[in-house]
Amino acid sequence: MKPWLRHGLVLFIIALLSLSPLLLALLAGAFANANGCTLHEGNVHPCVVGGRDYGETLYTMVVLGWMSLVTMPLGMGAGGVYLLVVLFRRASNGTRK
Repeated sequence: MKPWLRHGLVLFIIALLSLSPLLLALLAGAFANANGCTLHEGNVHPCVVGGRDYGETLYTMVVLGWMSLVTMPLGMGAGGVYLLVVLFRRASNGTRK
């Protein structure tokens, strides 16, 4: 595997992990809007789709969105540290890839 591809994959995984709570909250909101359900982090509202109630699941997904206040800065820090390590290693090894 080429080094730039490996580094890009690591950065993509870091970004995906740090953005996942926000993506879950957005997905829950899109699902609720598409099915005419009420959704907010105050309390659980029933959301019956196809005979099954998704209200608690959607509520949990929306509340997990608040965790992105922690995961996004941590992910940015981890990505920055990873880039610095890659740059320092590359500089110390000369032109080696």
